[in-house]
Parts: sequence; structure tokens; C-alpha cells
Amino acid sequence: MGSDSDLPTMQPAVALLERFGVKAEVRVLSAHRTPLEMVDFARAAAGRGLKVIITGAGGAAHLPGMVASLTTLPVIGVPVQSRALSGVDSLHSIVQMPGGIPVATVAIGGGLNAGLLAVRILAIADPALADRLAAYARELHDQVVAKDQRLQELGSAAYLEGMGG
Repeated sequence: MGSDSDLPTMQPAVALLERFGVKAEVRVLSAHRTPLEMVDFARAAAGRGLKVIITGAGGAAHLPGMVASLTTLPVIGVPVQSRALSGVDSLHSIVQMPGGIPVATVAIGGGLNAGLLAVRILAIADPALADRLAAYARELHDQVVAKDQRLQELGSAAYLEGMGG
């Protein structure tokens, strides 16, 4: 991430990777304040065994594109909500990469989905990880089915009251 203030946005990705047993390396590497360290990290990533890089950045959000320009690994960009433009500036900076420098981009604040996308990429070559991913999808399905059943039993007003609304 470009700043430690991005950690609240990125922590859901870290937690999801840990849940799936995927080792994660969490770093603060600014494209603007520590460019040499960022270059060293990105150039060495594949040689150190990394398979996917998730980058979070706000404001000008150059980190994802800069990292993608320095590696052949898949790079996932997470736009961090900014004060000035609520993260729309970050989203546009990350998603508008020039041809030849792809960055997969998730929603503003989408750390969880960035982690999940990384797991899906890794699961292509890891059948055990793919099985855990399928179990996760079943859990999501079952949660929604249980919520719908409870809604049908209680009715919308009581269900909403139970939600604290």
C-alpha cells in the first residue's frame, strides 16, 4: 500500500488470504515517497516466489500502475477512499492504465474482493485452494438462503427491527 493509512482498506484482503492459508506480505511502499524501494520490490517479486500483487492506493494512486509496469505478475489495484473525491480519483487513476500495463481493479475500498480475486488466480494452479474457494462460495450461498428464510418467517418489519433498523 502507498501509506499506512491505507491499511483499514487493505486489511480485509490480508484477513481473507490468511483464512485461505495464503501467505501474505504486507508492505508500505509509496510510488512517490519511496520510489526506489517500490521499484526494487516490484522487480524482485516474481523471483522471490510471489504470484499475485495486491496494491492499494489513494489520491493520485500511482502505485498499482507503477508496480504493474515493473513486473509480469498479475497486479490487483484497490482504490482507497480519499478525502477530496471520495476515492473516485483513485479509481480513475488505477483503472485507466495505458495499453500494455494491465491492473485488475476492484471497487473503491474493495480490499475483500481484491483478496478473493487473488485467491481465485492462485486457485487455478492449486486444486486444494480451489476446493476451499468452492466451500467459501457455498458458505456465502447458505448465508443468503438462511437470511431469506428468516425474512420469510418474520416479515420485513420484524426482520428490519432485528437488524437494528
